[in-house]
Amino acid sequence: MEGLYQCDANYVPLSPISFIERASFVYEKSPCIIYEEKTYTWKETRDRCVKLASALSIRGVDPGQVVATIAPNTPAHYELQFGVPMAGAILSSLNTSLDPPALATTLQELEPTIIFVDHQYIHIVIQAFKLLSPETPAPLQLVLIGGKNCTSVPSNTFDYEDLVSLGKPDFKIIHPNDENDPISINFTSGSTGKSKGVVYSHRAAYLNSLAVIFRYDMKKMPVFLWTVDMFRCNGWCFPWAVAALGGTNICLRDVTAEGIFNSIVIHKVTHLCGPPTILEKIASCETKEQGVIQTKVNVIVAGPLPPLEVILNVEKLGFDVHHGYGMTEALGPVMDRSMRTSDEEEKCNNENIKISRREGIHNILMEDVDVKDPKTMTSVPWDGKTIGEVVFKGNVVMLGYFKNLERTQTAFKGGWYRTGDIGVRNPDGDIVMKDRLLDCIIINGQIVSTMDIERVIRGHPFVKDVAVVGKPDNLVGETPYAFVTLKDGGCLTSNDIIKFCKDNSLPRSMIPSNVSFGNLPVNSIGGQ
Repeated sequence: MEGLYQCDANYVPLSPISFIERASFVYEKSPCIIYEEKTYTWKETRDRCVKLASALSIRGVDPGQVVATIAPNTPAHYELQFGVPMAGAILSSLNTSLDPPALATTLQELEPTIIFVDHQYIHIVIQAFKLLSPETPAPLQLVLIGGKNCTSVPSNTFDYEDLVSLGKPDFKIIHPNDENDPISINFTSGSTGKSKGVVYSHRAAYLNSLAVIFRYDMKKMPVFLWTVDMFRCNGWCFPWAVAALGGTNICLRDVTAEGIFNSIVIHKVTHLCGPPTILEKIASCETKEQGVIQTKVNVIVAGPLPPLEVILNVEKLGFDVHHGYGMTEALGPVMDRSMRTSDEEEKCNNENIKISRREGIHNILMEDVDVKDPKTMTSVPWDGKTIGEVVFKGNVVMLGYFKNLERTQTAFKGGWYRTGDIGVRNPDGDIVMKDRLLDCIIINGQIVSTMDIERVIRGHPFVKDVAVVGKPDNLVGETPYAFVTLKDGGCLTSNDIIKFCKDNSLPRSMIPSNVSFGNLPVNSIGGQ
């Protein structure tokens, strides 16, 4: 094997920047972004991204510095997914549900050079600015997206379109020297504590974009409807995946059922993603557009599923539903279940059995996924009963937690990413999620999944949402306690919920001992 070596001819650091470079050539005049009455071609979008990168450089953003943004799914937010890394900088798209104190804390942690803010959220950002510590290293530059007539902004605020116009069209794109250089920082939901900054590499983003294409059967020039927030794992890497295939991005500022159906009919949407609440919106929507869907639409959701009846209704409307499991640390969904229901499953009365029978496979570029004893790190038996911690490893895992080496080392202890989620492995190898390790209930020494209890209660027609926690008990250790939010007009008692659980064959030990009704509390970013 003498005479072989690595050089520029046979090695280029992987980066999703290359996807838009190719798209602008191969799909030059094809639509890249459609938003309201405006359409941008791939050539136009690529050129705008280059000018945006140039403008960032002119405004003093150096390679390796952080650029923040808080915006809905608009063309500007899509352009930032490419323009920021083209300047060698690191993009951090922030949750639009952050309140001013949480946003101020996040900005102090990130220390961004510049922040792009959609006019819809400018009042929150201005309040957050007032809460920033006087010790903040340098004044934060603000770029306003839209709202040129907005008067309540700092005097030195830049307009987004003016900034793009400032850039040079012949700017030399800054590609990463090392494919493991950071490309973005995404924050976790904070459901288990303080939200953590998760750092992605160019390499992981590139590879996961390809994994998304394979997993969700994306063909050349797909039409992607933006119903998943771009601040969630860089939109689950779909901005880059769509670019790789020269597809069309249909941007929505506000996600409504009517907007979803109208977009599908007008633009022949092929894919859309988001939380499971999207399924409920689709199933309950009454619009004349429902019956005229002519294209196959793949819907990918991640999170606690609604009742099976909702999924079946969505299927009947012509959608193919996929249920993903993943997390920010894995750049989005890791495993996927096709929710297509067989005739045999439709005849089955047990919803848990219906759900557990469905296919669950980790994506093609996640090297391995397993369920292990969290103490010994030995694999649990494939018996569908033995509970362990879900772990994974591969090339589409985060670099680590931002400014937190100790937490990163703990997460990667044992050579696997430790999810903190528990599950079982069925005889066919399928992994079934059970709960968060911190949320499960210990009853007589046995681990009980709160998700299994919540799934049953959520099936009641009057229940809008539910959360189950463990209540200390001197006899058995803990007992389930349910907090229930009812749908408008719904009226239930604790006994009604308990009877519903019994009627749906929930084991006696898993039936809540108490039920409280009211709106479930949420944190600053909308998590329970």
